[in-house]
Amino acid sequence: MNAWERVRKVIAAGDAVRTVAEVLGLDDAGRREVARELPGDIGAARQEAHERHERRQAKVSQAEELAMKEFVRAETARGVSSDEAHRNWRMSGRHNRRSFTVDWRERDRWIEPMRVAGAGTLGGAAAVATWLYRRDFARWGAVTELGPLLQVITARPAEWQADLAVRLALRLRGTRAQARDDSAALALELLRRTGAVPPDHDPLVVAWVSTPPDLEGDPLAEHLVHRVFEAEGVGRALRDERLDAPEHDRDRRSWLLALRDLADAGGVSRDLLVDGCVRRFLLGGNAADLRFFVRLHELLDPAPSQERSRDYLRLLPAAPGPVAELALKQLRRAGGLSGDEVNEAVEALLFRAEGKLVRAGLALLDQSARDAGDDLDHLAPALASAFLCESYEAQERAVRLAAKYAGRFSPIGAEAVREAATVLPGDLVARLAEAYGEVDSAPVEADDFQAVPLPSFPAPTRKPLSPTLDDLAGIHRYLDVGVAFERWLDAFVRNPAARKAPRGKREPQVREELYRRRHWSRPEQWTHALLCEAADPGAEPPNPEPGMSRDRLPGPETLALPQWAVLLRCAEIRAALKAGELPPYLLATPTLTSGHIDPAVLVARLEGYEQAGVRALSADLQQALLRLPREADPDVMERAGRLTSEAGVTLARWLKERPEPAMRVDWSHAGGDYTHDRQPGEQSPRLRPRILLEPTGMELVDALLADPHCWSRDDSAAMAYWRLVLPSDREAVCMYLVPSLLPLQERPVYLQERVTELFHQDGPVGEGLALLIACLLAEHFWHHTPERGQELLLRAVAAGCLPAAECGRQLGLILRRASVKLSRVTESLDACARKGAHREVWEIMTGLLPAYLPGPGERAHSAHTQALTFAVEAARRADARGPLPEIAEIAACKGTSGFVRAARRLHERLGGR
Repeated sequence: MNAWERVRKVIAAGDAVRTVAEVLGLDDAGRREVARELPGDIGAARQEAHERHERRQAKVSQAEELAMKEFVRAETARGVSSDEAHRNWRMSGRHNRRSFTVDWRERDRWIEPMRVAGAGTLGGAAAVATWLYRRDFARWGAVTELGPLLQVITARPAEWQADLAVRLALRLRGTRAQARDDSAALALELLRRTGAVPPDHDPLVVAWVSTPPDLEGDPLAEHLVHRVFEAEGVGRALRDERLDAPEHDRDRRSWLLALRDLADAGGVSRDLLVDGCVRRFLLGGNAADLRFFVRLHELLDPAPSQERSRDYLRLLPAAPGPVAELALKQLRRAGGLSGDEVNEAVEALLFRAEGKLVRAGLALLDQSARDAGDDLDHLAPALASAFLCESYEAQERAVRLAAKYAGRFSPIGAEAVREAATVLPGDLVARLAEAYGEVDSAPVEADDFQAVPLPSFPAPTRKPLSPTLDDLAGIHRYLDVGVAFERWLDAFVRNPAARKAPRGKREPQVREELYRRRHWSRPEQWTHALLCEAADPGAEPPNPEPGMSRDRLPGPETLALPQWAVLLRCAEIRAALKAGELPPYLLATPTLTSGHIDPAVLVARLEGYEQAGVRALSADLQQALLRLPREADPDVMERAGRLTSEAGVTLARWLKERPEPAMRVDWSHAGGDYTHDRQPGEQSPRLRPRILLEPTGMELVDALLADPHCWSRDDSAAMAYWRLVLPSDREAVCMYLVPSLLPLQERPVYLQERVTELFHQDGPVGEGLALLIACLLAEHFWHHTPERGQELLLRAVAAGCLPAAECGRQLGLILRRASVKLSRVTESLDACARKGAHREVWEIMTGLLPAYLPGPGERAHSAHTQALTFAVEAARRADARGPLPEIAEIAACKGTSGFVRAARRLHERLGGR
């Protein structure tokens, strides 16, 4: 065997240790030979490893199949059904799967020996650096064993090793792929071994701080410690470092403690570390990325320093909150701020969003005023900044300070305070005027709102159903579950000549597969079976699950009930076909594309049944009743009253006393975020739609007008048909759509379209439709475009079917229980008001406020104030009048909080006193 053949053999065996021995034993000619052959062998080595893995996998899969068959055979021998036995295997056999699994990492075992061979034979350091991290060598699993690579690398000249170390360091990029390989670990180890000076490269510093610190024994520390404060990404890598890491465990020891101990031991200047933290703060970053440096600064506890005060001042306006708090603390400790510096600090703090920092700014202003002399004119700009605060509490405290120190301002300073006070609310202006004299009122801002007409949306027309179909076999697999499906069923029953068997090369196989199924859960399976039965009666083999209550029909608990109703009718038609009792036509075929049946047509259909002595199919009759409009002409009702069959009597009673279900949305089970579908072991969503109807004795009617259960996501494609099942009970359809809101990330894509279609159906609307509109308005999950939710609400207004106050109540409940921001809701409502729905937006707010505002024992927060502020504007736009009891109660409370003041403004706007 020559040199290449020997090395090739150990690479194929996946043995990196033996590869080291072979490579180190090569002479110069052998190394050149191996280096020449390696690149061309990558594809072959990979293929051999994959084929070896696949052969082993096939072998164990065969063994698993034999074991499963033996298990099933034993189970069926003791009376368990075949399906149940297979289920038991999947459940109980899970712990045995390890014995039938081949380690997928075997596919990559050729990689490390190949890398070792290249590291030991390729000539230049640049070539080796490129070779080690070729894309061909990418692996899913992290590689941590560097021993074989280091053995062949350290056998090379020292200068070459140092060159490789620097090149590997410069290749670091901090990517996810590099986080999974050994590039960082190898670069750091070689830098330590060779003593090479680390290059100035940020990802190298990040890689260094991502390893446990050993600053006393690590030769890289003297080069990289100062770079910790400059390299991008260090703060992100160390943001979870804490002071409570164990001192004795070096693998878990904190970098915070390591840097402090290094400073205590004199290995680095403490001032250098503090200045490094401040320099890092000034470079900027978010709170999470600066968290480590804030903790390090606090741990180092620097002495007060006038020299750093200028830098700390620069941090106050825009640095993240924890950094700004640290800077303010250091400024207070240093003391000695000039008037300009106090103004600068107060102005920076008062315009912060954090209430804590705003209060700190006011406290600094108060302290500076106490420490100053008799002339406080230099603090007038700081007071002016305080008057501009958005927080009423901050403005009120600023007025108190201004009044407290009024006698220490010169006439010029007092005039500056008066001029700044024009931005204050009227009550605060009056209080300030007691100490400073009359203050001019602020100019009233012009309102840009203009009422406009609602946009127009074309309503779909209710067209008569198209004529019957002829080519039933050619289209039965391609029907949408809607009007076309109803036409197909109608043609199948009416036209026996059209019942031709499906044809095609795969038809025998497709038919065999159809009959192997225990249940048919898709309409196209039923249309296929109907055609087969009509063409070849009695050819169907026995059901693999004997003893079922209705042949091939899945249980109603497995599907959304409107979808199950479709299958029930198919099963009923098929049973009548097999029994030779198929009627001449169906009762439930719609006369309009909306799914409705003309009452006169249904009466005529039943008159024809009675003349021919035909008995109505039960589900067909009940579906026909549900498709009737809510009103019928008196002469039609009179004709129905003359029918004598059981079906005719049922129709007459339905037209006279149509049952009306009570419907509501039950939030009592939604204790937290309603977008979580279910708890472990729970079979239905925590947000539950409720439909209550006194039993009618009609199976399909009672099933459809009862509490919907949580249906499978597989039903989402058939949702377009549900409105045709219940065209006069759109609120019931809404209740069936409510479970599709759970969870948020799995909502059907066309849910908005399904809701929009209901605007043009019949029947009262209530909590179900209100919730659907509210949810789709509030949550921007259509590629983050709120316009679609706004259009939905505008369409509901245009169609005259928006339950506005109830929609608002549902919005309030969503805001309380879901991860939805109030700003999203008010932005969408504002947009709708500007497009013509300003009166409806106010009605929505009358329902939202009582549901959303804090109740007894609850505390108000800023979002509640924002809701009231928006309500004031909504009431003004709609010219609303008439106090709301909940708002009047809040307005009567004592106090001056923003929440109470907003309630008072709304109460006054509505005409309250």
